[in-house]
Amino acid sequence: MIISKTPMRMSYVGGGSDMSNYYREEIGAVVSTTIDKFMYLVVNRKFDGDIRLSYAKTEIVATRSEIKHPLVREALEMTGIDGGIEIASLADIPSQGSGLGSSSAYTVGLLNALYAYKGSYVSKKTLAEQACEIEIIKCKEPIGKQDQYAAAFGGLNFIRFHSNEAVSVEPVVCRPETLIELQENTLVFFTGRTRSASEVLKDQSAALLEKNKKLLMNRMVKLAFDLKVELESNSLINVGNILDENWRLKSQLTQGITDNEIDEWYSLGIRSGATGGKLLGAGNGGFLMFYAPLERHAFIREALPKLRPVTFNFDQSGTQIVFYQPTQG
Repeated sequence: MIISKTPMRMSYVGGGSDMSNYYREEIGAVVSTTIDKFMYLVVNRKFDGDIRLSYAKTEIVATRSEIKHPLVREALEMTGIDGGIEIASLADIPSQGSGLGSSSAYTVGLLNALYAYKGSYVSKKTLAEQACEIEIIKCKEPIGKQDQYAAAFGGLNFIRFHSNEAVSVEPVVCRPETLIELQENTLVFFTGRTRSASEVLKDQSAALLEKNKKLLMNRMVKLAFDLKVELESNSLINVGNILDENWRLKSQLTQGITDNEIDEWYSLGIRSGATGGKLLGAGNGGFLMFYAPLERHAFIREALPKLRPVTFNFDQSGTQIVFYQPTQG
């Protein structure tokens, strides 16, 4: 039996610049961190040669080509596993439409577990690259590349997306107390709403072909560079303002990113002491982040009684194999 553990991510600024319609013409950049909310993949040998999958549904099939779950089907093909395997997944949080990169955490964690099952070591860079290939090329999901690299590498990173398809992952270097303060000042709520990220991201990708929308993204990328400088100078004074501007720019990209209810939640958070915030992920649901001094968190929670606060810590590890007990065939 093999068990992998892969973190979810929270993106602070620059989200959307990791999509090919943007980075093939302009360099993309995001600042994101992984958190201690995980996707677990369990892989075990199945004695009868069939394939059994357990996720929201259960599949039992004789051959790889019969698998309906596209990520699993493509991951098995990529790793060269034909059958005789059981795969199950568990997550610490709602894992569909959450805005925390759960789909990519699943793909990265699955690849990690499958390679371990085969007795092979694969680098985090390779896991991220192959997860991108599976999701974007093989499964044709209209998503970007930040989630796969965040899940594979872990930590607080400045991630750049280059026109030649290369991706650079640079850890944000700051004092431990700066990291702790950033974490403590970040407040997250679950909205109770999940959505199809694919539909929202299709619209965002199309919008990035328009000159005026690309200019908005240019500014969002500049904010990612600004936030990196802010953090590495161990100053958090402007973090909230950077987040606020990023959210206001992003909400102008397409109509599907926000709505009246989300705008009201955001406004209540700001009026209650937050200096900035955003919806995590593509938009229109999932998790709502605020940045605020710790002493204002109680006031923000009181202002948003219908939303569920989520406690978390930053995670530094990236995807890991946490249980390794291979069995003989």
